[in-house]
Amino acid sequence: MYTRCRVCAGKVREFLDLGNQPTANGFLLPEEVDRERTFRLAVGVCDECAMVQSIEDVAPGVRYHSGYAYHASGSAGHRQYFARQAQRMLATELAGRSPFIVEIGCNDGVLLEHVAAAGVRHLGVEPSTAVAELARRKGVQVVTEFFDERTAAAIRAGHGPADVIFGANTVCHIARIDSLMRGVAELLTPGGVFIFEEPYLGTVIEGRAFDQIYDEHDFYFSVTSVHAMAQRFGFDLVDAEHTPLHGGEIRYTLARAGTRTPRPAVAHLLRDEQVRRLSAPETLDRFGTHVRRVRDDLVTLLRDIRDRGERVVGYGAPGKCSTVTNYCGIGTELVPFVCDSTPAKQGRLVPGSHIPVRAPEAFADPYPDYALLFAWNHADEIMAKEQRFQQSGGRWIRYVPEVRVD
Repeated sequence: MYTRCRVCAGKVREFLDLGNQPTANGFLLPEEVDRERTFRLAVGVCDECAMVQSIEDVAPGVRYHSGYAYHASGSAGHRQYFARQAQRMLATELAGRSPFIVEIGCNDGVLLEHVAAAGVRHLGVEPSTAVAELARRKGVQVVTEFFDERTAAAIRAGHGPADVIFGANTVCHIARIDSLMRGVAELLTPGGVFIFEEPYLGTVIEGRAFDQIYDEHDFYFSVTSVHAMAQRFGFDLVDAEHTPLHGGEIRYTLARAGTRTPRPAVAHLLRDEQVRRLSAPETLDRFGTHVRRVRDDLVTLLRDIRDRGERVVGYGAPGKCSTVTNYCGIGTELVPFVCDSTPAKQGRLVPGSHIPVRAPEAFADPYPDYALLFAWNHADEIMAKEQRFQQSGGRWIRYVPEVRVD
């Protein structure tokens, strides 16, 4: 199936269909089940610019509603990581006279709280009112808006141009990326930088991390596709570096064309993706075959455990657990509940599969025989915390990059 690329209007070839899915972070109260909406979750690749993208749109207001339940500060690893990133920018791009940073999708202020504490001018742009309020409580200046060219113009008029525009796990969420890029061009100082870090296509495809595909992710960036996108809107990709978040992301740095010399890492990664044929049709089709195999293996394992009279509990309820449970058809008959530390999710139901979400205390009351690790990108942090589970004989089930029991 072909449609048109959101970046360059080239043809998009569909390569994976994950079926009907709900909004991944739309955790429901039991009485809200009848009002749940679903959409077809499928992805394709542009023949022209190699941008991998979702085939169907979900309206931003449906995804980022007042009850949006993702809080970036919920992970100790995330808190430490963004504290370091804030200090890095404060020591470099924000070290000048009266610098100004704008963060697209600041969430609960996990990064900007450190900028605010340093007394540096800043503004978070966060469309979800509940998490924006959490950021304000930390002393972060926030506007409750979606970032686009209109918002960018209003920010420039009220605050002046930005030396840094930053986004983490947000730029790939914005379907109207043409409007976003025009907004960046409007708001950024002549010598400023646009820095964003997002899930890496290489991690998704080669790591078989199919649960990174869900409604909030409109794009699955590679260095090749970001390089093409930057040039289309008058920018150069001047740096690209791997980061550890979410199992493997890339941090991209864009500057106005001709204002900075690209670092050697950009050319190296472009060559590497070409050699690996990361966006080639055969690579993406092979990924689809692997995904179907993981689905079949995981469901077979869970049914075998159930038939032996043993118990499985889900651990962690990130948005990606919705993709897994709905694509694999996993419901309460296989996983009776999921434990998660986010208060806003507790007492609610995983979208689509309607598996109850309980507080972490339920995990040890009593320990299950197996724990299905949905939050696999936090595996080290979780396993260090849950050593007693393994000491009691409990075993972890993982499904990325393949199904295995640890």
